Amino acid sequence: MSNPIISLKNIDVTFTQKKKTIEAVKDVSIDVNKGDIYGIVGYSGAGKSTLVRVVNLLQVPTAGQVIVNGETFYDGSKGKDGVQIKANELRNRRRKIGMIFQHFNLLNERTVAENVAFALQHSPLKANEKKAKVAELLELVELSDRAEQFPSQLSGGQKQRVAIARALANDPEILISDEATSALDPKTTNQILSLLKKLNEKYHLTILLITHEMEAVKEIANKVAVMQQGVVLEKGSTLDIFTKPQAALTKEFIETATNQDKSLATIEESEAVANLQAGQVFARLTYSGNTTNEPLITALYQKYEVVANILYGNVEILQGTEIGSLLVILSGSQDGLTSALKNLADQGIHVEILKGQQA
Repeated sequence: MSNPIISLKNIDVTFTQKKKTIEAVKDVSIDVNKGDIYGIVGYSGAGKSTLVRVVNLLQVPTAGQVIVNGETFYDGSKGKDGVQIKANELRNRRRKIGMIFQHFNLLNERTVAENVAFALQHSPLKANEKKAKVAELLELVELSDRAEQFPSQLSGGQKQRVAIARALANDPEILISDEATSALDPKTTNQILSLLKKLNEKYHLTILLITHEMEAVKEIANKVAVMQQGVVLEKGSTLDIFTKPQAALTKEFIETATNQDKSLATIEESEAVANLQAGQVFARLTYSGNTTNEPLITALYQKYEVVANILYGNVEILQGTEIGSLLVILSGSQDGLTSALKNLADQGIHVEILKGQQA
């Protein structure tokens, strides 16, 4: 396996404000491979943006190691000399790390083309080459017809496309998207996510996707880390996190992203769940891949005489793999339930008992 393009090891970021110490990031380690779309998800204040600013040393960490493309940017073991790269070299490296933000950060007094060209002011390209580069980028983000307009004449989605074109001007290997879809409506958000996915596939561009919306992660990310109060609660492939979430916050995010939250709230208030009988459990079954083709419910009855009352079902495609989720009431003898639940787990089906005695 190739070395990660980004390796953050045991990162701490500590601030002191008004004699109070704030631990914004605590002992976080993540590896991002070339071509990944790596989602970092968490609510406001989780430390996501602080963590990714460490990648290009816009935020110098308090401890840990920052390695980008095999080059050590920061090594906390060196004490006060932790930054391992000279200022002029760091400026050059930063040009290979594009950034887009929630509020676009466009220059209102400049046209669309001039905003993109602004990123090329220190480029060695000649004037005609810069002009051609800007035209190429605007075509890529489908804004060629808006080149001479000003930001005030654009929609939010168009402004973000300009910001993306600008971020790509210096042919970066890494693109950091810091809540770039948070100010957009759902339709425009999907369009921007589709564009990011296209850039990832066309240029093998590595993307760090910072968001508080697991829906965005579900759409395009292949890996995800969930953060809360400066700590990574869990991380892994998007497929594994969605099918086998461990942390309560992760489950909350996933329920929202798959629209299970409202369904679950309604079902939990139903008479069937509110009045569970002895020999019944209310459970969530999550399964993926070939398992979704198996007659699970029929097998439970045939093998263990366990009856499944399906209250909710959903199937989605995640990273090209079918992901299924069922909310069910399972009824049977104690021995039957115990054997049935063990059999489900043995098949790779994630079983979460939501109510009732776990067999």
